[in-house]
Amino acid sequence: MEVTTPRTPDEFARYFELRWQVLRDPFGQPRGSERDELDAEGSGTEHAVIFTDSGEAVAAGRIQLNTPEEAQVRYMAVAESQRGLGLGRLIVRRLEEIARSRGATYAVLNARDEAVGFYRSLGYEVVGVGPTIFGSVTHSRMQRTL
Repeated sequence: MEVTTPRTPDEFARYFELRWQVLRDPFGQPRGSERDELDAEGSGTEHAVIFTDSGEAVAAGRIQLNTPEEAQVRYMAVAESQRGLGLGRLIVRRLEEIARSRGATYAVLNARDEAVGFYRSLGYEVVGVGPTIFGSVTHSRMQRTL
C-alpha cells in the first residue's frame, strides 16, 4: 500500500471518515470534531493517507508547522483491522519527510498513552505531559529531531 495525499472531495471525505471513526466516535464525539481550522485548503498543513485497493482509507495523519523549525504530527489514525502492519509507520515517515522539506528541524506530537511505545519505536522521546481530552484521554508530549 502506498502513502498518498487526498486530492478529491471524495478522497478527503474518506480520509476524514477514518479520523472520526478512530479518534472521535469511540469517545462519543460528534462528526465534525475530527477536523479543525487548519484542515482547510491553503492552511499550510499536509495530509497523508493510505487507501486500500477498494478505496477504503486505512491510515491517515496530518503535519503542520507550528514555527519554521517545529512541525507537529496530528490526527494519526489507523483502522483497527490494519494495526500492526506498519501503516502508521509509513504515515509518520511521510509526514516527517514533508516537514523536513519545509525546513523543520524537529517534530512534536501528543501521543495517547497506548501509543507512546509506537512513537518511541520511531525515535520519539517523551518530553512532557500532553493534554487530556474528553475528560479522560491522557497524552504525553513527544519530540524527535528530524
